[in-house]
Amino acid sequence: MSCLGAFTGLFSCMVLLIVHSSDGSEIINGKEVKPHSLPYMALLQSLTQCCGGILIDKSWVLTAAHCMKGSKIKTVWLGVHSIKAKNENSRQVRKDPMHFPHPNYDSATKVNDIMLLKLDESVIETETVKYLKLGDAIKDPAAGTSCMVAGWGQTNNSVMKMSDVLMSVNVTVVDRVKCNSVEYYNRHPVITSGMICAGSDGQNEADTCVGDSGGPLVCSGGLVGVTSFGPKVCGQAKKPGVYMYLTVKQLSWIKDTMKKSDIK
Repeated sequence: MSCLGAFTGLFSCMVLLIVHSSDGSEIINGKEVKPHSLPYMALLQSLTQCCGGILIDKSWVLTAAHCMKGSKIKTVWLGVHSIKAKNENSRQVRKDPMHFPHPNYDSATKVNDIMLLKLDESVIETETVKYLKLGDAIKDPAAGTSCMVAGWGQTNNSVMKMSDVLMSVNVTVVDRVKCNSVEYYNRHPVITSGMICAGSDGQNEADTCVGDSGGPLVCSGGLVGVTSFGPKVCGQAKKPGVYMYLTVKQLSWIKDTMKKSDIK
């Protein structure tokens, strides 16, 4: 693909976000990451929206199931830092991946909001494109734990526009009981043991929102969750972002799905 073609395709994510809103995530009060310091980050493009994703294997990207709302993911971009940059040397593009949404995903309750994408061609590992290996068991982060989220979504509530560069921010894990309380989500929806609430540390706003669904929640250097949903107005102290927790059960589904697909 030519530089102009790549730029046009990826730039459409910025146009789409102006027109469409989703359950996704923006980085509130974040900062630009060092270019390519998160080489597992993927930018996903469909006809109706853009999402984030995590490269977990040379042929597989993990994201949120609701990212195929409206239409399937058409293009997976890897090795991207600046969307508008015309230098494609770091980028790898994969088109029309196979979609494996969790079979028990429920758009109303938000449970099991994860999906696997199998790439049409394995990536070539480079300094700018590397996968983040999943563990066999992931510890449930305790309330007060500081974790990192990242993405290209909008950076404030008033301007519906993608960030040109990859952004990140640290969010603080909130106890599930508190997150289900009347002052927080009031059990609409219910924050289950398969979800993690994380946001403000009580002093500074920090959140994800429109544009980065499917991105990573990283705690102590390891992938713990996938960005799922939040309130319409992002950055609220008592409405933290909610992430799908990669429980043993979810990890088993991920690995079984990958294994069965590779056998076929």
